[in-house]
Amino acid sequence: MEDSLQIAIVGGGAAGFFAALACAETDPQARITIYEAGPEPLSKVRISGGGRCNVTHHCTDPRRLIQAYPRGGRALLGPFSRFQPQDTIAWFESRGVRLKTEADGRMFPVSDRSSSIINCLLDEAERLGIQLRLREPIVGVERQATGFRLQLRQESVEVDRLLLATGSSPSGYRLATALGHELIPSVPSLFTFTVLDPALRELAGVSCDRVQASLQVEGDRLSETGPLLVTHWGLSGPVILKLSAFGARLLHQQRYQADLRINWLPDRSAEQVQRDLQETRATTSKRQLGNWRFNDLPQRLWLYLLQRADIPSDRRWSEVSKKQLTALWQAITAGTYAIAGKGVFKEEFVTAGGVPLGSLNSKRMESKHCPGLFFAGELLDVDGITGGFNFQNAWTSGWIAGQALADRGH
Repeated sequence: MEDSLQIAIVGGGAAGFFAALACAETDPQARITIYEAGPEPLSKVRISGGGRCNVTHHCTDPRRLIQAYPRGGRALLGPFSRFQPQDTIAWFESRGVRLKTEADGRMFPVSDRSSSIINCLLDEAERLGIQLRLREPIVGVERQATGFRLQLRQESVEVDRLLLATGSSPSGYRLATALGHELIPSVPSLFTFTVLDPALRELAGVSCDRVQASLQVEGDRLSETGPLLVTHWGLSGPVILKLSAFGARLLHQQRYQADLRINWLPDRSAEQVQRDLQETRATTSKRQLGNWRFNDLPQRLWLYLLQRADIPSDRRWSEVSKKQLTALWQAITAGTYAIAGKGVFKEEFVTAGGVPLGSLNSKRMESKHCPGLFFAGELLDVDGITGGFNFQNAWTSGWIAGQALADRGH
């Protein structure tokens, strides 16, 4: 009888747990230990989605799915053909956790509680005999002839195989570097924009279902369309978060100083909006602009756009000059807002950078030059936009790595 494989998983988050579970199901004899530096496991799962846990996104076509990843998408096509959102849904539902799909495609547990996901993972780990060691950071690692020696604070342990699933923790980067991996420098992704415009910030709470937001940074133009939210520090909402993700490296290079252009009515051409303004002026000449709501724009936003065009809200349409009408048209279709810095997105902290996928065998999530070393989750140079995509990367890479960890054929 073969000796049991000794498996160490560093990181007690979504990817680490899912890898441990996949490993234990593949080889029930494997002795698996999860080392978590913090006081509790799955802490990011607990706070994600406002405490509801956005488990995945209801997109079952791998080719469409990879478009939600500013970095790493192309390399994920193969892994997603093996384990994708449909498989995530089936995995949780077969263990008693039903999921629901919201209008924007995000998926949550029916309970609307992240504890449903956490308890499921913890219960499975206990059932499968996986050991969990909390407050146990790995302070050093050495490659040995037949495995790895891990240095803990009070002892050292020897294992046959090692998985790093430490998210964006600097300790994970240090361990990967110590084992010979070069890393792509890490920069923030998924953040809001600080805009130093007091009048705009007075609109905090105003939201629009659909705007087009564009960034022009050093010759690169990025454009996204979607919902936007005005906050007390600037701009947020899905369209801003997508721009921040796809522009993460460019914005970092610019020290988060850039011009943002917003078209508040993207479903109408600029020419149509211009004609609408001219027609409104002709047909409602005696109405005051402030008592008007143009093309269903939120009233507070409309008053703000009038202010940007230097048009008093008590002015009648007949009193608006051609020059003012042009300024208003530009404010609606191509207003420019100076980004003065990076805000935070409290529900997720995502980084761009980490271990390049090119340095791994993506069929196993195993290092090409350090056999027996595996990676999963956000430690990889993979990041998705908001909407459950980052968790799906954790489930997929964890599942693939976990099965490979237990594979004695390699």
